Amino acid sequence: MIIIESIVMCFWLLLICIVGTANGAVGLVVFYEKDVQERAVELGLTTKEKIKRNSMIVSALLFAPILTLVPYMVYGINGANGFWSGFWQMTAILLIMGLFDRLFIDLYWVGHTNAWLIPGTEDLKPYIPLKTKLVKWTFTVIGFPLISAAMAGIMTLIQ
Repeated sequence: MIIIESIVMCFWLLLICIVGTANGAVGLVVFYEKDVQERAVELGLTTKEKIKRNSMIVSALLFAPILTLVPYMVYGINGANGFWSGFWQMTAILLIMGLFDRLFIDLYWVGHTNAWLIPGTEDLKPYIPLKTKLVKWTFTVIGFPLISAAMAGIMTLIQ
């Protein structure tokens, strides 16, 4: 079940990216570095207000399922009981989703295709610089298990 649930979360992330970039990569400029966002605004491709609004929408669409659907799948569907059972299952789901994001979306899709190209920002590539990659990998490897621990702790308290 963990693999299927991980695929569900990967699909959800992919769906957000596909819908967000359907009318061009500028739709998800919220994922880009500040210099790219500023250039997109300068070029008239978007506004600071749209970026702020889209950031809130995308954050809600990404984190609401992580904080609700993942615990439901683990405790409600899989029948996890207690902290450790829930923790390792949620960690596995989130790490698989994180690996999908780091390897397929960031490394391949953003890094090696033109699907995420915003015209007029080519000189600002790579869109995901090394420092940002390190932060994202750190969040994936350390942040997701911490989130899983917090959710498992909460679920243990309310069981």
